[in-house]
Amino acid sequence: MLKAFHQDVLIEAGCDEAGRGCYAGPVFAAAVVLPKDFYHPALNDSKQVNPALREELRLFIEQNAISYAVAMVDNDEIDCINILKASFKAMHLAISRLMVQPEYLLIDGNRFTRYTGIPHQCVIKGDGIYASIAAASILAKTGRDAYMSQLHHEFPHYNWQRNKGYGTEEHRKAIEQHGLCKYHRRSFDIAGGQMELFETNITIAQEPRQSLQ
Repeated sequence: MLKAFHQDVLIEAGCDEAGRGCYAGPVFAAAVVLPKDFYHPALNDSKQVNPALREELRLFIEQNAISYAVAMVDNDEIDCINILKASFKAMHLAISRLMVQPEYLLIDGNRFTRYTGIPHQCVIKGDGIYASIAAASILAKTGRDAYMSQLHHEFPHYNWQRNKGYGTEEHRKAIEQHGLCKYHRRSFDIAGGQMELFETNITIAQEPRQSLQ
């Protein structure tokens, strides 16, 4: 069972992102403030939940959360500031859009850029530990998946409706055949013969997660 809160004195918001390791599209993030009695038996890390159940959970979270917000940073900005900073910026944007100001932040992972003086706690694999982070992971994931399904209609040959911009074999082959489009993250070096280099780069990019105070 997921823990309801990390502490029970301050108003707490859970934060998570989706799409950090994708070849194309934006990175999404969500922030969620849950009530004391919030509970859904299927709530979990979005990666552990099938798409149909994620949609059920999204509706439940939106109907029962005290406050929630979703934000994104697009691929052009990712290329300018790097994916790590873009992920933190998306979280900051989501936090800023909450209708209830949080007093404490729970962040999935173990690295974060401090937000306007609000104390935070980074939690490795927090989306499988705390309900608020799991809820944020569901909203970030479903929001991004819906966005990528819309982009699919503009560039159907990449089949983002199915792979959501991740580096599947299908997506890699489409890039080799059709090249990159305006939604690809060009700073990731994914064109043509650069695929092996990309796989190395994204692994390195995802590793540094140490708490910043």
